[in-house]
Amino acid sequence: MKVVLAGAYGNLGAEIFKALLKAGHEVVAADMIERDLGVTGNFTFKKIDVTKPETLKGLCDGADCVVSTVGLTKTSAEVTNYQIDLQGNVNILNEAKAAGVKYFTYISVIKADMAPGVPMVHSKYLFEEELKKSGLTYCIHRPTGYFYDIVKVFRPMIEKGEVTLLGETAVHANVVSTEEFGAFIADHITDENTMYNVGGKETYSYEEIAKMCFEAAGKEPVIKRAPAVLFDVLAFVNKFKKNGKEAILKFSKWTLTEEMVGDTHVGEMSFKQYIFDSFQK
Repeated sequence: MKVVLAGAYGNLGAEIFKALLKAGHEVVAADMIERDLGVTGNFTFKKIDVTKPETLKGLCDGADCVVSTVGLTKTSAEVTNYQIDLQGNVNILNEAKAAGVKYFTYISVIKADMAPGVPMVHSKYLFEEELKKSGLTYCIHRPTGYFYDIVKVFRPMIEKGEVTLLGETAVHANVVSTEEFGAFIADHITDENTMYNVGGKETYSYEEIAKMCFEAAGKEPVIKRAPAVLFDVLAFVNKFKKNGKEAILKFSKWTLTEEMVGDTHVGEMSFKQYIFDSFQK
């Protein structure tokens, strides 16, 4: 099959890219920049900017399937999640429809329909709804989170010797490795009108994760808790600064106070082992 992969050079996109090539697909790797992934196979690079529909012209010509990981995951004072996660993906979807593409796979986030006040989540849900009514055969993946993201969040706190969690209630997550999730996505690109709530095989509370990180770093655990409303205050302050941090803060509060457990268990990699390996590097 000919597959257009939008966001091919992001962390997850790169793993999907490798899995698609391994499966023998022809891949159009679409992104704002190209980087060396050390991959070989039948692929071409297409430079795109999803906020500029003219850069998408011809992107999907002759394609059987589109896979999109497109989303704003960092602070930006120039664009919003509604411009990237929603409208950017709508622009790709319109191009796919015009080209007669049959299949469209979208990478969303777990509980996307349950966070109307969180732009990084709500924008994805709105696109899910656009995709469902598009007439294309869709597959939507709602992951709980990724190994590397959790370690990235906890590492600076571990290095400082103190982890701060939000709220008094323990919440849990079963995050998944991008390598195994990427392979799962590639295996399911022709699924018909399906949604998966994807997680890994191990479920831990954030306190358990913090303790594992301290142990891996060879440090005594120091874990404190702060009221979740603190992030509401910070988000409110940054809203008026218009620096793009408001969306990140709302997303951070949401992920640290919500149960993030997917019922579709993907892969065999151990998150506990990943933590220990990460802190040995």
